[in-house]
Amino acid sequence: MVTPTDRAAGLAREPEAIYRELNLLDRPCFVVRDELGVGVTTDAGLARRAQVLAAVPSLPPASLGDPAFRAAQGVGHAYHGGAMANGIASADMVIALARAGFLGSFGAAGVLTDKVDTAIRRITTEAPGVPFAVNLIHSPNELAMERAVVELCLRHQVRCVEASAFLDLTPQVVHYRAAGLSRDAEGRITVANRIIAKVSRAEVAERFLRPAPEAMLRSLVESGAISAEQAELARQVPMADDITAEADSGGHTDRRPLVVLLPELIAVRDRIQRELGYARPVRVGAAGGIGTPAAAAAAFALGAAYVVTGSINQACVESDQSPGAKELLASAGVADCVMAPSADMFEMGVDVQVLQRGTMFPGRARRLYEAYRTHDSLESLGDTERAELEKRVFQRPLEDVWEDCVRFFAERDPEQIERARDNPKRRMALVFRWYLGLSSGWSIRGVPERAADYQIWCGPAMGAFNQWVAGTHLAAPAHRGVAEVATHIMHGAAFAARAGQLRLAGVRLPAPVRHVTLRVPL
Repeated sequence: MVTPTDRAAGLAREPEAIYRELNLLDRPCFVVRDELGVGVTTDAGLARRAQVLAAVPSLPPASLGDPAFRAAQGVGHAYHGGAMANGIASADMVIALARAGFLGSFGAAGVLTDKVDTAIRRITTEAPGVPFAVNLIHSPNELAMERAVVELCLRHQVRCVEASAFLDLTPQVVHYRAAGLSRDAEGRITVANRIIAKVSRAEVAERFLRPAPEAMLRSLVESGAISAEQAELARQVPMADDITAEADSGGHTDRRPLVVLLPELIAVRDRIQRELGYARPVRVGAAGGIGTPAAAAAAFALGAAYVVTGSINQACVESDQSPGAKELLASAGVADCVMAPSADMFEMGVDVQVLQRGTMFPGRARRLYEAYRTHDSLESLGDTERAELEKRVFQRPLEDVWEDCVRFFAERDPEQIERARDNPKRRMALVFRWYLGLSSGWSIRGVPERAADYQIWCGPAMGAFNQWVAGTHLAAPAHRGVAEVATHIMHGAAFAARAGQLRLAGVRLPAPVRHVTLRVPL
C-alpha cells in the first residue's frame, strides 16, 4: 500500500512499496534520505534531489552468472535444467526449457538406445536449432550403453553432453570430445562437442579440467575413431568446457555442502588454468540444493558461472514421472530424503539419494545390499530370508526374476548374462538389481500395486521449493511448468542478490523485503 506521504515525496517507505521498487530489476535502486526520512526509489532524478545513502545497480535475471556460459551454450540465462535418469528429464522438458532460453539435458541414463534416438529426433524436430544437452552417465557395469549414447550423439550431431557419475575418464567420453575438434580458417581450435562434467570430488574435476589421457587418444587413433589431427588438438584443450559442482543432490551424490565444494573446485580450476593457460578457462557451476531463489543467489555469490536444478523439475508438468510420484514429491519436506543402494553401481556399494516419505524402497534396497554383502550366492540365502525377500520385496520366485534378467539383458547388454552364468555372486547381484532397476520404472509408470516400492531420486531442494511455493499457484504439481519455475528462480535470485547488496551496505530492510516472495506468474 502506498501512503499519501509516499505519493507526495515520490519515495517508497512502506514494505510493500519498497518491495515493488527493488523488484524493478532493470532499473538501479537508490536508498535516499529527504526531509521526511529514508525511502527507496528507482527514479534517478528523484535520487539526485536527495541524499543517497546506498544504491544497487540494475540486475536483470539474464545478467546473472557468467556471460561466457550463456554465449557458449547459446542460451539466455545461466541456468541449466539437469538430467534426471530414465527419461524423467524428458524431451518435453528439454523443449520447454530450450524455447524459454534455458539449457536442458535429456535424461538418457537407463533409457534404451532406440528411445534415446527417438527423443533426440523429437527435440531437434520440435525445437530446431535450439541448444540442448544429452546425459552421458558412466555405468561401469553397462559400458555398452555408454558407447551407444556417444554414438547416437555423434550421429545426430548433439553438441553438448552432461557427463555424470564418472569416477574416471573413459574412452567413450574422450571419443565424443575429440571427435568434435578442428581448426578454423585462422588456425584456432574449434570445439564443436561441448562437455558439462558434473562432479562432486576435486580429483574427478581435475581429470576433466586437463586434456584427454595420452593412452586413450592413441588407442582411439589406432581404432580409426578419431584422426591424428584431432588427437593432437585434444592434447591442447581441457576435457570439459564446464564443471558442475554437484553438492547435496538427488541420485548420485556425496552430499557435500555447496559452500565447501564450489570454492574448492573453483580453486582447482584456477590452479590448472595458471598451469596450462587455456585460451578459454573452464567455467564452474553449482548443483545440489538449488530449489529456491535464495539458494540460486547464494550460488552466484559464491562464484558459480551457472546454476543447475534437478529435483524441483521432477515434480513439473513436463517431467516423465507419474502423477502419484509427483504428488509425493510435492509433499516432501527438506528432511524427507535418505541414501539407498544404487542399481547401476550396486556391487560397488554406491548409494543414491532418494525420497523416503511415502515409500518403503530405501529400507528394502538396503536389505538387499546387506544380503549381497553377507552371502556368496542366492543358494546360500537361508530359507526364511529367501521366502521373506520373495514375498515382501520381489513378490515372485527368485528363479522367475533371473529369467526376467536374462530376457532384459539379451536386448540391452548380453555380456551381462555371460559374465553371470558361472559367477553365483554376479548372478545374485543382477537379481537384486532387478528390484532396484524396476522400482524407478514403477514410479515413472505409476504402477499402483508397487506404490510402496517407488524409487524416486530426490534431494533436499525439493522440500525447500515446496516450502517456498506453499499457498501459491505453484503448490500443485499440475501448475508447475518447468520454464515458469526456472523464470521464477532466476527472477527471485536477482531480487535476492540486490537485497543482499543493500544489507552489505548497511541498509536495514523491513522483514517482508528480506524474503523473496512468489507473488504472481511472471
